[in-house]
Amino acid sequence: MRKRRERRKNVGSEAELRHQQPSVPAEAAQSLSLSRLLPLLALGGLLLLLISYQSFRGPKTISSPSTHLSVYERGLVKPNVGYQEVLNENSKTSENVSDRHFKHPVLAYVTPWNSKGYDVAKKFNSKFTHVSPVWYELKSEGSKLSLVGQHNADTGWVLEVKSNGHTLVLPRVVLEAFPNELLKKKMMWEKAINLILAECEAMGYDGVVLESWSRWAAYGVLHDPNMRSLALQFINQLADKLHSTHSMQDKSRVLQLVYVIPAPRSEVFQSDDFTSEDLRRLSEAVDWFSLMTYDFSSAQYPGPSAPLNWIRSSLKLLLHGASSQQKLAHKILIGINFYGNDFIISEEFGGGPIIGSEYLALLEKYRPALRWNSDVAEHFFMYPDDRNYQHAVFYPSLMSISTRLEEAHSWGAGLSIWEIGQGLDYFFDLL
Repeated sequence: MRKRRERRKNVGSEAELRHQQPSVPAEAAQSLSLSRLLPLLALGGLLLLLISYQSFRGPKTISSPSTHLSVYERGLVKPNVGYQEVLNENSKTSENVSDRHFKHPVLAYVTPWNSKGYDVAKKFNSKFTHVSPVWYELKSEGSKLSLVGQHNADTGWVLEVKSNGHTLVLPRVVLEAFPNELLKKKMMWEKAINLILAECEAMGYDGVVLESWSRWAAYGVLHDPNMRSLALQFINQLADKLHSTHSMQDKSRVLQLVYVIPAPRSEVFQSDDFTSEDLRRLSEAVDWFSLMTYDFSSAQYPGPSAPLNWIRSSLKLLLHGASSQQKLAHKILIGINFYGNDFIISEEFGGGPIIGSEYLALLEKYRPALRWNSDVAEHFFMYPDDRNYQHAVFYPSLMSISTRLEEAHSWGAGLSIWEIGQGLDYFFDLL
């Protein structure tokens, strides 16, 4: 997480280390039935059954309006969209790149292996409150800790992204250190935190995005109540240290902590899930929680990337019983994918992630009918490859992203985008 991104290939993050295909919340089961039917549909009567599942609308092309108009003004945010329209319009954006439509926080991830993201972060920096370059890992070798990834860091780029005066840069740090070495020895906590703080001060960062829950889950330490408590204490202590350190550029502002959390994958929390109780215990210390509501489907279980009902049920489960539900919701950054998937659904399972340029190449080659599934709120299309294998392609659209922005707004939540180098240019008109 062929591998699209270092989330799968290198660091892995939550997605690579999740359970085998999890159970689906009951309220989302109906809307997700397409992803489970696809392998069967490919064996016969494919299009007929798909039509019965949802209403299809054929492709439609429109003339290209002036590039200074936004996608809203050009009438492009709609379920009925044709492949040619996407090809014609995706590179055109509003001339007013500083105009923000979504008023809640927006965290944009940038990865070294999708260099387009670096340029996008600079061009559209006013659309983002936070930008997180995926650069660092905190590793351990016995009692020795080291922060690796400095070779990725680019001071000039950081300054350009922050040049508007309000966008903050918080690099992602993945906690690779062995939990038995780190969590059980509190003197190691200070070493780890000092390494992170030193890099923030040296590079002029505004804090960090910490990802550790997947590592701790992989090592099985979250099953132990004592180790789980130590894990939460470590996060709290890191937050305290960041909040007692002032920004190098603005002494009135302290450093921030964004913590990455997996989305619940069933009706009830599993033993290594990040739960509503964990959220409550960290809520006073952590500034924002980057909720990974994407990567729902896989090559073995093809289907939508982030069904809307799953996003809703994840938020309801995390916020259940919270006395200050609205306050906690404001701290959550709902994950939105700017990548898609091209799944093989006949003869054999296969396929995997695609980025914007690959998606456009498929549209150009196969000229498919784009279909809107209102239950999961995603567009998709089907095509047969050169071996006559059926494929199902799910990739974000203006309509799918707009729907998720509306959902986030209804909760008072923000956004976290994985990742901006994989999207199409006109997506940023929505933000």
